[in-house]
Amino acid sequence: MRTSLSIAAGALALAGLTACASDPAPANDAGAGREGAAPAASGPVAGGPVTVAANDTECKVAVTEVPAGTSTFAVTNGGTKVTEFYVYAAGDRVMGEVENIVPGLTREMIVELPAGTYQTACKPGMIGKGVRGALKVTGEHRPLSDDAELAAATAGYKRYIKSQSETLLTKTQEFVDAVKAGDVKKAKALFPVSRTYWERIEPVAEIFGDLDPAIDARENDVAEGEKWTGFHRIEKDLWVGGDIGGDGPIADKLMTDVRTIVEKANAAELSPVLLANGAKGLLDEVASGKITGEEDRYSHTDLWDFDANLQGSRAAVQALRPVLEQRAPELVTTLDEKFAAAEAALGEHREGDGWKLHTALSKEDLRKLSDAINALSEPISKIAAVVAK
Repeated sequence: MRTSLSIAAGALALAGLTACASDPAPANDAGAGREGAAPAASGPVAGGPVTVAANDTECKVAVTEVPAGTSTFAVTNGGTKVTEFYVYAAGDRVMGEVENIVPGLTREMIVELPAGTYQTACKPGMIGKGVRGALKVTGEHRPLSDDAELAAATAGYKRYIKSQSETLLTKTQEFVDAVKAGDVKKAKALFPVSRTYWERIEPVAEIFGDLDPAIDARENDVAEGEKWTGFHRIEKDLWVGGDIGGDGPIADKLMTDVRTIVEKANAAELSPVLLANGAKGLLDEVASGKITGEEDRYSHTDLWDFDANLQGSRAAVQALRPVLEQRAPELVTTLDEKFAAAEAALGEHREGDGWKLHTALSKEDLRKLSDAINALSEPISKIAAVVAK
């Protein structure tokens, strides 16, 4: 959720390395869009994707009403800035999102929506509250989780989230304690370790409004007038200034926010589609931030995050594996092959118990990693449609 304009340049530069790679303002009240959110046709969509025309100032969603159940949104970026598209429930809970939509690209998102009122949002430049509009969902539907195997998949994934979030609490507390003690060396060592568990659970953690950016925003992701907090705020002080004497309050807030998001993540009811979208979203983050070096730009510990994203993606896919084996066995075979290839490509850069710094990798190293992630992203992008059948 934390991609910036600078990543657009990074993504384009990376595209040069991977010449043959494929691209796999306050919130308004519901019903009121920011200026530029053009009126859309009313009435439920009759079938096929809901088109969304996004640019630097507008977010034109083809309809304002869809039937309950799964909907597909096809978002085309006709602007000059990288954008994102979201569907929000009350309290800015993220029901579905698609990130890193570069100019000229169309990307699809499948989301399960029960009856109710929602907001759509395009985020040019990927900051702020976005250009919003109202979306009404009507009628009844049989939830995907009524399927016993999909329910079992979601339950299994929730167990994974719980185990990882418990360790996240422990490791973040160790990191916070080191920061508050002024122990720069120890805090530096703990920074990538604590973030490993954060990155693994991010598909669930990022659905809760402003908590994700409070914990994980980078400096240029913060809208004007908002305060920068979280992991990367401390990262900058550790590696750039080397002075964390004033970071005690920031560390305390980080710990409070992590506790809150862990509680919410463990209590959340998840749609099976979220597992599929989350698996793809984690790989998108690798492609947009970890490979380019944008994510951990001061510590250069991006490969720790890369590995965590890959593991988190695999965990979501494995939870869905029994369903996929029944509905799309050939896809499972491809996923196994591509996961193994991506893990092998990353494994070449292991160093001791951790990973090489991003700055130690050559352009050729980055190209190989990018190729492996692109090759994996393509079959993963098909999972949501299989789950939503």
